[in-house]
Amino acid sequence: MTNRRIVVGVGGGIAAYKAAVLVSRLVQSGHTVDVVLTAGAAHFVGPATFSALCGHPPVSDTYDPRFPLGPHIELAETADLFIVAPATARILASCALGLADDLLATLFLARTCPVLMAPAMSSPMWEQPAVRRNVAQLTSDGVHFVGPNSGWLSCRKLGAGRLAEPEAILAAATPLLAQ
Repeated sequence: MTNRRIVVGVGGGIAAYKAAVLVSRLVQSGHTVDVVLTAGAAHFVGPATFSALCGHPPVSDTYDPRFPLGPHIELAETADLFIVAPATARILASCALGLADDLLATLFLARTCPVLMAPAMSSPMWEQPAVRRNVAQLTSDGVHFVGPNSGWLSCRKLGAGRLAEPEAILAAATPLLAQ
């Protein structure tokens, strides 16, 4: 299914580089993609990368003047799917608790479309009871998940917490776009 509007929220973590590949694949599939870049994500992948891939600058400012009603309102009204990759422990917590503490979490609260989250973090973080509670709450709230996978992590250890590959995220998104 092509010509759908997808918002990709990019969390702050080394796995953010895979979000660039995901955005590229979504655009190549014929979708319109808007990127919401958290402050943390911009430390790993710059705005110029996403501008080149989706044809317009990412949104990172809650008060971006391109959106007179606010980006969380205007992006939420037009989104067919909201993908968060990587979904860090902070993003999971903010969304599970309903905190509007940055643009991505505020957009999560304002959207009515399906949400697909792809968690990524170190194994000790992924295994924390608080993170598991947040994932359980989000699942109960209707959020869909893909991953995390097990494998080599940026902390130079093997374990669970690796971001799902872009192709797996795209495959998980496909049925949600058909809704």
